[in-house]
Amino acid sequence: MHRPVVRLAPSRPAASLFLALGAALLAFPAQADEMALAPDPGALENASLADEIIAKRPIAPAPAAYMQDRDIDQDILFPPTNPDDDDPDRKWARDYFAIAGGVLTSPRYNGADDNVVLPGGYLRGRISGFSFSTRGTNFQVDLIRQRRGQRIDWKLGPVVNLRSDRTGRIGDPQVEALGEKKVAVELGLTGGVTMTGVFTSKYDQLGLRFIVLADISGRHSSWVASPTIEYSTPLSKRAYIGMSVSVNVYGKGFGAYYFDVDPLGSAASGLPVYERAGRKATAGKYTIGVAGAYSLSGDLRKGFALLTGVQYGRMASRFAASPIVAIAGDKDQWIAGAGVAYQF
Repeated sequence: MHRPVVRLAPSRPAASLFLALGAALLAFPAQADEMALAPDPGALENASLADEIIAKRPIAPAPAAYMQDRDIDQDILFPPTNPDDDDPDRKWARDYFAIAGGVLTSPRYNGADDNVVLPGGYLRGRISGFSFSTRGTNFQVDLIRQRRGQRIDWKLGPVVNLRSDRTGRIGDPQVEALGEKKVAVELGLTGGVTMTGVFTSKYDQLGLRFIVLADISGRHSSWVASPTIEYSTPLSKRAYIGMSVSVNVYGKGFGAYYFDVDPLGSAASGLPVYERAGRKATAGKYTIGVAGAYSLSGDLRKGFALLTGVQYGRMASRFAASPIVAIAGDKDQWIAGAGVAYQF
Protein backbone atom coordinates (compact mmCIF):
# COMPACT_ATOMS: atom_id res chain seq x y z
CA MET A 1 0.00 0.00 0.00
CA HIS A 2 1.35 3.45 -0.91
CA ARG A 3 2.03 6.07 1.75
CA PRO A 4 -0.61 8.83 1.69
CA VAL A 5 0.78 12.06 0.32
CA VAL A 6 -0.71 15.41 -0.60
CA ARG A 7 -0.02 16.79 -4.09
CA LEU A 8 -1.03 20.15 -5.48
CA ALA A 9 -3.27 19.61 -8.50
CA PRO A 10 -3.63 22.17 -11.29
CA SER A 11 -6.88 24.09 -11.27
CA ARG A 12 -9.41 22.75 -13.77
CA PRO A 13 -13.19 22.80 -14.15
CA ALA A 14 -13.43 19.07 -13.40
CA ALA A 15 -11.56 19.47 -10.12
CA SER A 16 -13.02 22.40 -8.25
CA LEU A 17 -14.52 22.59 -4.82
CA PHE A 18 -17.91 24.20 -4.29
CA LEU A 19 -17.84 25.54 -0.73
CA ALA A 20 -21.17 26.65 0.71
CA LEU A 21 -21.71 29.78 2.79
CA GLY A 22 -21.53 29.98 6.60
CA ALA A 23 -19.96 26.80 8.01
CA ALA A 24 -17.67 24.10 7.04
CA LEU A 25 -18.04 20.49 7.14
CA LEU A 26 -20.24 19.33 3.42
CA ALA A 27 -21.23 17.96 3.15
CA PHE A 28 -20.59 15.81 3.90
CA PRO A 29 -21.60 16.77 -0.90
CA ALA A 30 -23.08 16.74 -0.60
CA GLN A 31 -24.36 15.61 -1.32
CA ALA A 32 -23.33 13.58 -1.35
CA ASP A 33 -24.82 16.39 -1.51
CA GLU A 34 -25.68 17.57 -1.29
CA MET A 35 -27.75 19.35 0.99
CA ALA A 36 -31.17 20.41 5.13
CA LEU A 37 -31.29 22.29 8.17
CA ALA A 38 -33.42 25.42 8.00
CA PRO A 39 -33.93 28.25 10.45
CA ASP A 40 -37.15 29.43 12.01
CA PRO A 41 -37.43 33.16 11.36
CA GLY A 42 -41.03 33.19 12.56
CA ALA A 43 -39.91 32.23 16.03
CA LEU A 44 -38.30 35.64 16.35
CA GLU A 45 -41.59 37.48 16.38
CA ASN A 46 -42.23 36.79 20.08
CA ALA A 47 -38.60 36.45 21.15
CA SER A 48 -36.63 38.82 23.32
CA LEU A 49 -33.90 40.96 21.78
CA ALA A 50 -31.26 38.58 23.12
CA ASP A 51 -33.04 35.60 21.60
CA GLU A 52 -33.37 37.47 18.32
CA ILE A 53 -29.64 38.08 18.13
CA ILE A 54 -28.90 34.38 18.60
CA ALA A 55 -31.69 33.21 16.35
CA LYS A 56 -30.64 35.13 13.27
CA ARG A 57 -28.09 32.68 12.08
CA PRO A 58 -27.32 30.63 8.96
CA ILE A 59 -29.81 28.34 7.35
CA ALA A 60 -29.52 24.72 6.51
CA PRO A 61 -26.11 23.16 6.40
CA ALA A 62 -25.49 22.06 2.89
CA PRO A 63 -22.74 19.71 1.96
CA ALA A 64 -19.92 21.13 -0.10
CA ALA A 65 -18.38 19.36 -3.03
CA TYR A 66 -15.65 19.77 -5.52
CA MET A 67 -16.32 19.25 -9.20
CA GLN A 68 -14.87 15.76 -9.38
CA ASP A 69 -17.76 14.12 -7.58
CA ARG A 70 -16.45 11.17 -5.59
CA ASP A 71 -19.23 10.53 -3.09
CA ILE A 72 -17.48 12.52 -0.42
CA ASP A 73 -18.89 15.86 -1.38
CA GLN A 74 -22.32 15.43 0.18
CA ASP A 75 -21.10 15.40 3.74
CA ILE A 76 -18.96 18.47 4.14
CA LEU A 77 -21.43 20.96 5.56
CA PHE A 78 -21.03 24.59 4.64
CA PRO A 79 -24.41 26.05 5.61
CA PRO A 80 -25.36 29.26 3.85
CA THR A 81 -26.72 32.12 5.88
CA ASN A 82 -30.35 33.10 5.65
CA PRO A 83 -31.31 36.64 6.67
CA ASP A 84 -34.98 36.85 7.56
CA ASP A 85 -36.59 40.18 8.24
CA ASP A 86 -39.57 40.95 10.46
CA ASP A 87 -42.06 41.77 7.72
CA PRO A 88 -45.34 40.24 9.00
CA ASP A 89 -46.92 40.46 5.55
CA ARG A 90 -44.32 38.31 3.83
CA LYS A 91 -45.66 34.80 3.07
CA TRP A 92 -42.52 33.00 1.90
CA ALA A 93 -39.06 32.74 3.47
CA ARG A 94 -36.84 35.62 2.47
CA ASP A 95 -34.87 35.61 -0.78
CA TYR A 96 -31.09 35.33 -0.52
CA PHE A 97 -27.98 34.48 -2.52
CA ALA A 98 -24.70 33.02 -1.25
CA ILE A 99 -21.33 32.52 -2.92
CA ALA A 100 -18.14 31.05 -1.51
CA GLY A 101 -14.62 30.06 -2.50
CA GLY A 102 -11.76 28.22 -0.86
CA VAL A 103 -9.48 25.19 -0.97
CA LEU A 104 -9.90 21.57 0.03
CA THR A 105 -7.70 18.51 0.33
CA SER A 106 -9.39 15.23 -0.56
CA PRO A 107 -8.62 11.76 -1.97
CA ARG A 108 -8.05 11.61 -5.73
CA TYR A 109 -10.94 9.15 -6.01
CA ASN A 110 -12.96 6.87 -3.73
CA GLY A 111 -10.50 4.50 -2.09
CA ALA A 112 -7.33 6.41 -3.07
CA ASP A 113 -4.40 6.55 -0.66
CA ASP A 114 -3.18 10.02 -1.60
CA ASN A 115 -4.82 13.44 -1.58
CA VAL A 116 -4.87 16.44 -3.87
CA VAL A 117 -5.48 20.11 -3.09
CA LEU A 118 -8.32 21.66 -5.08
CA PRO A 119 -9.70 25.21 -5.48
CA GLY A 120 -13.32 26.00 -6.09
CA GLY A 121 -16.49 27.96 -5.42
CA TYR A 122 -20.16 27.58 -4.51
CA LEU A 123 -23.51 29.16 -5.37
CA ARG A 124 -26.75 28.85 -3.44
CA GLY A 125 -29.95 30.84 -3.07
CA ARG A 126 -33.70 31.09 -2.67
CA ILE A 127 -36.30 32.94 -4.72
CA SER A 128 -39.96 33.24 -3.66
CA GLY A 129 -39.58 30.28 -1.31
CA PHE A 130 -37.87 27.98 -3.85
CA SER A 131 -34.30 27.01 -2.95
CA PHE A 132 -31.51 25.96 -5.31
CA SER A 133 -27.86 25.04 -4.92
CA THR A 134 -24.80 23.78 -6.75
CA ARG A 135 -22.71 21.10 -5.09
CA GLY A 136 -19.72 20.42 -7.23
CA THR A 137 -21.08 19.05 -10.50
CA ASN A 138 -24.40 18.53 -8.74
CA PHE A 139 -27.34 20.93 -9.21
CA GLN A 140 -30.58 20.63 -7.28
CA VAL A 141 -33.82 22.53 -6.70
CA ASP A 142 -36.26 22.29 -3.79
CA LEU A 143 -39.78 22.39 -5.27
CA ILE A 144 -41.52 22.62 -1.89
CA ARG A 145 -41.71 26.34 -1.08
CA GLN A 146 -40.50 27.36 2.36
CA ARG A 147 -42.96 29.52 4.28
CA ARG A 148 -41.83 32.26 6.60
CA GLY A 149 -41.41 31.05 10.20
CA GLN A 150 -42.23 27.37 9.75
CA ARG A 151 -40.62 25.02 12.28
CA ILE A 152 -40.84 21.86 10.16
CA ASP A 153 -39.49 22.23 6.65
CA TRP A 154 -40.05 19.48 4.07
CA LYS A 155 -37.83 19.34 0.99
CA LEU A 156 -38.19 17.50 -2.31
CA GLY A 157 -36.84 18.18 -5.77
CA PRO A 158 -34.84 17.02 -8.78
CA VAL A 159 -31.08 16.71 -8.87
CA VAL A 160 -28.63 16.19 -11.73
CA ASN A 161 -25.05 15.10 -11.19
CA LEU A 162 -21.90 14.51 -13.27
CA ARG A 163 -19.74 11.78 -11.73
CA SER A 164 -16.13 12.04 -12.83
CA ASP A 165 -14.50 9.54 -10.47
CA ARG A 166 -11.22 8.21 -11.99
CA THR A 167 -11.67 10.11 -15.24
CA GLY A 168 -8.14 11.56 -15.14
CA ARG A 169 -5.03 12.20 -13.02
CA ILE A 170 -5.53 8.93 -11.17
CA GLY A 171 -2.03 9.00 -9.70
CA ASP A 172 -1.65 5.35 -8.68
CA PRO A 173 0.09 3.37 -11.47
CA GLN A 174 -1.77 0.12 -10.78
CA VAL A 175 -5.20 1.74 -10.73
CA GLU A 176 -4.26 3.84 -13.74
CA ALA A 177 -3.39 0.63 -15.64
CA LEU A 178 -7.04 -0.41 -15.25
CA GLY A 179 -7.97 2.47 -17.53
CA GLU A 180 -9.76 5.75 -17.04
CA LYS A 181 -13.51 5.85 -16.51
CA LYS A 182 -15.95 8.00 -18.47
CA VAL A 183 -18.05 10.75 -16.93
CA ALA A 184 -21.42 9.41 -15.77
CA VAL A 185 -24.54 11.57 -16.00
CA GLU A 186 -26.91 10.87 -13.12
CA LEU A 187 -30.46 12.06 -12.54
CA GLY A 188 -32.50 11.65 -9.38
CA LEU A 189 -34.36 13.09 -6.41
CA THR A 190 -33.28 14.76 -3.20
CA GLY A 191 -35.51 15.36 -0.21
CA GLY A 192 -35.82 15.41 3.55
CA VAL A 193 -37.19 17.18 6.58
CA THR A 194 -35.72 19.66 9.06
CA MET A 195 -36.98 20.40 12.58
CA THR A 196 -36.06 23.60 14.41
CA GLY A 197 -35.83 23.97 18.21
CA VAL A 198 -34.95 20.40 19.14
CA PHE A 199 -32.32 20.11 21.88
CA THR A 200 -30.26 23.09 22.98
CA SER A 201 -32.55 26.03 22.18
CA LYS A 202 -35.43 27.21 20.03
CA TYR A 203 -32.98 27.64 17.18
CA ASP A 204 -30.92 24.45 16.83
CA GLN A 205 -31.86 22.15 13.96
CA LEU A 206 -32.02 18.43 13.31
CA GLY A 207 -32.42 17.23 9.74
CA LEU A 208 -32.80 14.01 7.78
CA ARG A 209 -32.12 14.16 4.05
CA PHE A 210 -31.61 11.70 1.23
CA ILE A 211 -30.43 11.72 -2.34
CA VAL A 212 -31.08 8.97 -4.89
CA LEU A 213 -29.32 9.05 -8.27
CA ALA A 214 -29.54 6.79 -11.32
CA ASP A 215 -27.07 6.69 -14.20
CA ILE A 216 -28.75 7.79 -17.44
CA SER A 217 -25.58 7.77 -19.55
CA GLY A 218 -24.90 4.02 -19.59
CA ARG A 219 -21.59 4.22 -17.70
CA HIS A 220 -22.17 2.23 -14.51
CA SER A 221 -25.90 1.74 -15.38
CA SER A 222 -26.79 1.63 -11.70
CA TRP A 223 -27.82 3.82 -8.78
CA VAL A 224 -26.56 5.49 -5.59
CA ALA A 225 -28.59 6.28 -2.44
CA SER A 226 -27.25 8.45 0.40
CA PRO A 227 -29.29 9.04 3.58
CA THR A 228 -27.79 11.64 5.95
CA ILE A 229 -28.54 12.88 9.48
CA GLU A 230 -27.46 16.48 10.24
CA TYR A 231 -27.43 18.60 13.37
CA SER A 232 -26.47 22.27 13.66
CA THR A 233 -26.68 25.07 16.17
CA PRO A 234 -25.66 28.74 16.42
CA LEU A 235 -23.14 29.48 19.16
CA SER A 236 -23.65 33.24 18.87
CA LYS A 237 -24.50 35.84 16.28
CA ARG A 238 -21.01 35.33 14.84
CA ALA A 239 -20.39 31.59 15.20
CA TYR A 240 -22.05 28.44 13.89
CA ILE A 241 -21.28 24.71 14.14
CA GLY A 242 -22.71 21.63 12.47
CA MET A 243 -22.10 17.91 12.01
CA SER A 244 -23.41 15.10 9.82
CA VAL A 245 -23.37 11.31 9.60
CA SER A 246 -24.15 9.47 6.37
CA VAL A 247 -23.90 6.19 4.50
CA ASN A 248 -23.63 5.65 0.74
CA VAL A 249 -25.42 2.61 -0.69
CA TYR A 250 -24.49 1.55 -4.23
CA GLY A 251 -26.17 -0.66 -6.82
CA LYS A 252 -24.51 -3.72 -8.37
CA GLY A 253 -23.50 -1.96 -11.56
CA PHE A 254 -21.72 0.80 -9.64
CA GLY A 255 -19.61 -1.69 -7.72
CA ALA A 256 -18.74 -3.64 -10.88
CA TYR A 257 -17.76 -0.50 -12.82
CA TYR A 258 -15.61 1.20 -10.17
CA PHE A 259 -14.32 -1.56 -7.87
CA ASP A 260 -14.21 -4.92 -9.69
CA VAL A 261 -11.05 -6.04 -11.53
CA ASP A 262 -11.51 -8.26 -14.59
CA PRO A 263 -8.81 -10.61 -15.98
CA LEU A 264 -7.60 -8.07 -18.55
CA GLY A 265 -7.33 -5.40 -15.89
CA SER A 266 -5.53 -7.82 -13.60
CA ALA A 267 -2.97 -8.63 -16.29
CA ALA A 268 -2.37 -4.93 -16.99
CA SER A 269 -2.19 -3.74 -13.38
CA GLY A 270 -0.84 -6.66 -11.41
CA LEU A 271 -3.87 -6.51 -9.11
CA PRO A 272 -5.74 -9.79 -8.50
CA VAL A 273 -9.04 -10.53 -10.24
CA TYR A 274 -11.96 -9.34 -8.11
CA GLU A 275 -15.67 -9.70 -8.88
CA ARG A 276 -17.44 -9.34 -5.52
CA ALA A 277 -18.15 -5.58 -5.63
CA GLY A 278 -20.75 -6.04 -8.37
CA ARG A 279 -22.56 -9.05 -6.93
CA LYS A 280 -25.21 -7.10 -5.00
CA ALA A 281 -26.09 -3.67 -3.62
CA THR A 282 -23.56 -2.56 -1.01
CA ALA A 283 -23.27 -0.01 1.78
CA GLY A 284 -19.84 0.94 0.50
CA LYS A 285 -18.92 4.03 2.50
CA TYR A 286 -19.68 5.70 5.83
CA THR A 287 -18.82 9.30 6.69
CA ILE A 288 -18.89 11.67 9.64
CA GLY A 289 -18.06 15.37 9.45
CA VAL A 290 -17.84 18.50 11.58
CA ALA A 291 -17.86 22.11 10.41
CA GLY A 292 -17.76 25.67 11.70
CA ALA A 293 -18.26 29.21 10.48
CA TYR A 294 -17.23 32.57 11.92
CA SER A 295 -18.58 35.87 10.63
CA LEU A 296 -16.11 38.62 9.74
CA SER A 297 -18.91 41.17 9.54
CA GLY A 298 -20.25 40.35 13.01
CA ASP A 299 -23.47 38.81 11.66
CA LEU A 300 -23.71 35.48 9.84
CA ARG A 301 -26.84 36.71 8.09
CA LYS A 302 -24.82 38.92 5.78
CA GLY A 303 -21.34 39.86 4.68
CA PHE A 304 -18.22 37.70 4.82
CA ALA A 305 -17.61 34.57 6.90
CA LEU A 306 -14.67 32.20 7.41
CA LEU A 307 -15.36 28.49 6.87
CA THR A 308 -13.54 25.38 7.99
CA GLY A 309 -14.39 21.70 8.27
CA VAL A 310 -13.16 18.12 8.31
CA GLN A 311 -14.71 14.80 7.26
CA TYR A 312 -13.67 11.21 7.89
CA GLY A 313 -14.90 8.50 5.52
CA ARG A 314 -14.48 4.75 5.74
CA MET A 315 -14.72 2.41 2.76
CA ALA A 316 -16.67 -0.68 3.76
CA SER A 317 -17.83 -4.17 2.83
CA ARG A 318 -17.11 -5.40 -0.74
CA PHE A 319 -15.69 -2.02 -1.76
CA ALA A 320 -13.11 -2.07 1.03
CA ALA A 321 -12.07 -5.60 0.04
CA SER A 322 -11.48 -4.61 -3.60
CA PRO A 323 -7.77 -4.62 -4.58
CA ILE A 324 -8.28 -1.04 -5.77
CA VAL A 325 -8.73 -0.12 -2.09
CA ALA A 326 -7.15 -2.95 -0.07
CA ILE A 327 -3.90 -3.15 -2.08
CA ALA A 328 -3.51 0.03 -4.14
CA GLY A 329 -5.53 2.37 -1.92
CA ASP A 330 -6.74 3.00 1.61
CA LYS A 331 -10.02 2.39 3.49
CA ASP A 332 -9.60 5.62 5.45
CA GLN A 333 -10.60 8.74 3.52
CA TRP A 334 -9.93 12.20 4.95
CA ILE A 335 -11.13 15.56 3.67
CA ALA A 336 -10.43 19.03 5.08
CA GLY A 337 -11.35 22.42 3.73
CA ALA A 338 -11.35 26.17 4.42
CA GLY A 339 -12.74 29.16 2.61
CA VAL A 340 -14.47 32.53 2.62
CA ALA A 341 -18.16 33.03 1.92
CA TYR A 342 -20.34 36.03 1.16
CA GLN A 343 -24.09 36.31 1.72
CA PHE A 344 -26.44 38.94 0.33
